[in-house]
Amino acid sequence: MAETIKSGDTIKVHYTGRFENGEVFDSSEGRAPLQFTVGAGQLIRGFDDAVIGLQAGDKTTVTIPPENAYGVTRPELLVEFPRERVPADMELTIGQRLHLRDDQGKPVPATVVEIGEAIVRLDANHPMAGKTLVFDIEVVETGLKAKAQEEHCGTGHKGCQGCGKH
Repeated sequence: MAETIKSGDTIKVHYTGRFENGEVFDSSEGRAPLQFTVGAGQLIRGFDDAVIGLQAGDKTTVTIPPENAYGVTRPELLVEFPRERVPADMELTIGQRLHLRDDQGKPVPATVVEIGEAIVRLDANHPMAGKTLVFDIEVVETGLKAKAQEEHCGTGHKGCQGCGKH
């Protein structure tokens, strides 16, 4: 009898992630399945929760609200930056990703959302914050041994230390 997936299990899945409008933002199609340890914080909570209770061979579609994905959009992370503090030789474009520094000197990625004559408005929310995500998930394999965290990279990933992808 196949075992049902529980928190702490290491599994492999194929997935397709899309927005509510149907636009696909990532998929494991054509690649090796994603391997991760359920509940270890490697993926967004809603993805972890979706596989609990499933078995190898099971397929499911899950709709994940922002609170269980990349969070809601936080207005305090929309910041205005004086245009005069932007280097004169730096061309800005809407959608451009910049890296700011927080009070502790840690890099904070931000997206240019508005360019005015006096200010530049930046959004330091995660690019997928505030979005409801839909995942088609197929459990490929269960009962695996965990790999090093650097090998766990895929959509829904919360931030691998050392992989440089996120």
